[in-house]
Amino acid sequence: MKNSSAIVLLVIAIVLVSSSRLIAQTFSADQGKVEFISKTSIETFTGTSNELKGLLDLETKKLDFYIDLNTLRTGINLRDEHMRESYLETKKYPFAEFTGILNGYNQARKDTQSVIAVGTFSLHGVTTTRTIQGRIFVSSDHIYVEANWEVMLTDHKITIPKVLFLKLADRQEVRIQTRLNRKDTP
Repeated sequence: MKNSSAIVLLVIAIVLVSSSRLIAQTFSADQGKVEFISKTSIETFTGTSNELKGLLDLETKKLDFYIDLNTLRTGINLRDEHMRESYLETKKYPFAEFTGILNGYNQARKDTQSVIAVGTFSLHGVTTTRTIQGRIFVSSDHIYVEANWEVMLTDHKITIPKVLFLKLADRQEVRIQTRLNRKDTP
């Protein structure tokens, strides 16, 4: 009887530790920052949004970040309208998303680390395989993530009208920054 009680207590302890470990390993973000920079010889402009959403599970190393493209703003309303309607076609393709696996994170380290995320990036109905370099810092309740990469609009079948080719770059620099918060439930 004593042995079966000890086994039951051991199983309960393992379940509790496993459950708390799952809770402790999952983080989410509701208000990260996305910035894209378009540089040409004639004009450079930046678009931003503070509506980046994301999930990161340190146990499985899976991550998913997405942005509603309708939240991007460049500072000029007419340009924003053209960007959404003519190029991004946000009525048909409202989101951009990166889904992947985190590589290079060392849980034993307690400093900012360079990491790589390998996965897929979807924009304008086209999904491409991507390897994105970034930096991560993990505290007890938060994860801070930042990353930079380039997106070629033509890779995602976003056409640049010949009239605007000097004002809109095919190559867009993308930057993200976010703080993910520990999730309370598994």
